[in-house]
Amino acid sequence: MRIRRILAAVIATAALAGLGLTGAATATAASLTPGECEQGGGTVNWATNTCRGGTFDGQMVD
Repeated sequence: MRIRRILAAVIATAALAGLGLTGAATATAASLTPGECEQGGGTVNWATNTCRGGTFDGQMVD
């Protein structure tokens, strides 16, 4: 019986960790504003609508 409880706790912890990673991946997939790009140390390349340099290098800009 003790093993079942431990196994259930491990599965629950893994499920919650998976949800956290999914949420983080979804949050980073959104495009940036020009201000966010510049605050991250980059510049907006309007020809390709991407952020060049800095933290958000290569991400799309609205």
